[in-house]
Amino acid sequence: MVWTMAATLLAVGTIVSAQESLRITPFVRDNQVLVSFELADAYSEAVHDAIASGLRTTFSYELELRTVVPGWVDRTIAQTVVSTSDQYDNLTRRHSLTRSVDGRIEEATVVENEDVVKNWLTQWKQVRVADTSKLDPTASTTSASLPGRGRSADRCSA
Repeated sequence: MVWTMAATLLAVGTIVSAQESLRITPFVRDNQVLVSFELADAYSEAVHDAIASGLRTTFSYELELRTVVPGWVDRTIAQTVVSTSDQYDNLTRRHSLTRSVDGRIEEATVVENEDVVKNWLTQWKQVRVADTSKLDPTASTTSASLPGRGRSADRCSA
């Protein structure tokens, strides 16, 4: 069997166009299946304007580890939901940023630099999706893809 890490990326609170460039990098380290990803074009002018107005803006990403079952529905092995939020304060000109994994706040910071905000909202590094114990030891590779868009990331050993 081949395991496919399918990253279904949903931007909540903003309209995301199909022209965005998505880069997904799955890898295995210390008995963990991890994924890093970037949705480079998601920080559009419309997102900037919403943030500048003081509207709380949240990007949510759903990551799934699936087994490919030929001729049948793929089986989900593990699922992780990550989200990033920005609440801009027009008076102090500061962005309050939070990152959550499966509903738990993992990190929070306050910044003034808009480039930091853009990276915070659109990039994630080394998100833990599952333990390798959930993988079939006879499977030789893991690959990442975004269903319905025909994109896939580099393969990595499992």
